[in-house]
Amino acid sequence: MDPDAREKARLGDPVALTRIMVAIPSVNPELEEGGAGEEAMARQCGSWLEDWGYGVEMGEVAPGRWNVLARRGGGGGRGRTLILNGHLDTVGVGGMTIPPFGGELAEGRVWGRGACDMKGGLGIILSAAAELSRSSHPGELMVVLTADEEHASVGMEAFAGPDLRADGAVVCEPTSLAVMPAHKGFLWVEAEFRGRAAHGSRPDQGVDAILHAARFLTALEPLGIRLREAPPHPLLAHPSFHAGTIRGGSAPSVYPDRCHLVLERRTLPGEDSTAILDEFQEALDHLRASFPEVDGRLEAGLFRPGTEVPADSALVRTLLGAVEMEGVQPRVEGMTAWVDAAFLNEAGVPAVCFGPGSIAQAHGDQEWVPVAELEVGARVLVRFARAFLAGSDVVTP
Repeated sequence: MDPDAREKARLGDPVALTRIMVAIPSVNPELEEGGAGEEAMARQCGSWLEDWGYGVEMGEVAPGRWNVLARRGGGGGRGRTLILNGHLDTVGVGGMTIPPFGGELAEGRVWGRGACDMKGGLGIILSAAAELSRSSHPGELMVVLTADEEHASVGMEAFAGPDLRADGAVVCEPTSLAVMPAHKGFLWVEAEFRGRAAHGSRPDQGVDAILHAARFLTALEPLGIRLREAPPHPLLAHPSFHAGTIRGGSAPSVYPDRCHLVLERRTLPGEDSTAILDEFQEALDHLRASFPEVDGRLEAGLFRPGTEVPADSALVRTLLGAVEMEGVQPRVEGMTAWVDAAFLNEAGVPAVCFGPGSIAQAHGDQEWVPVAELEVGARVLVRFARAFLAGSDVVTP
């Protein structure tokens, strides 16, 4: 890494900030054994923000898992409150074919684990925070850096409580600089099938739980067709589902007495977990009408709702104006993945996604983020924040 990268980062250069953060391991320990977690990242980001004059609070939201909250402005009761948010953790590094923590700059890209998801996003947040600290502005800017987004979002869940008040938020997940005001959610459906163990030579005694699970998956085909043929969401198209994991059986020569499936149903904004579970239960009930011996039970697991902000809202329009002012074609698209913006929207804070890099590079064996998008994205955030904090929906040159 360039010897002056730290000095560039201290001055708020988004590329240098991203490179240094990539070089700090912050693998989520829930996803990979020995993962470092967020503490080192939190302390580095907190140190930068303190140097830029922000009031900084660090909070341990779970053992070894850290959030950073930095605030600036808010004097005199003028202007709006804006949240810029990103997560500090990354997925694991298994299978990577480049140095995961190299932070190398080559081919117009920053390379390494988290470069795209989402240390590049953190880079433009921090760069904008540095630039905004150099002059006064109305309103209050809150930089919120959270733990555990890649697993259970304990960081954002701890932050976005009932007392949270803000006028808008930008979550800087990778969107290739598109503005994404809508995102899908998900429900994990646990399906347990019971059979009867027996020697493989005794079909008269054995009941094959794996076969019953397979019949259930086949019985779900009409549901898949209905979802694909329903009217699409204007930004997110259709909901979907797939079988994520399956466990069953003890040996090739034994009829399996248990089979456990976890299905993931991707949801649209407004869909309810109870109604979704009923869809799967209907398919199981229909299967039992043809195969009464099927012994299966369904249970709702983790649910994260899809949420959206109106595409014509002040938040979206102002951000699009800033994008256009920086010479980028403004685009409104949907985020197919679930993101922490859901917690903010549910807390009453309109939140959209905007950031450098493509979701196609996230979690890959050669993760990277384009330098050009880091540089433009940081300038967009500064333009947007100045207008939004001032209470204006119009971005001026």
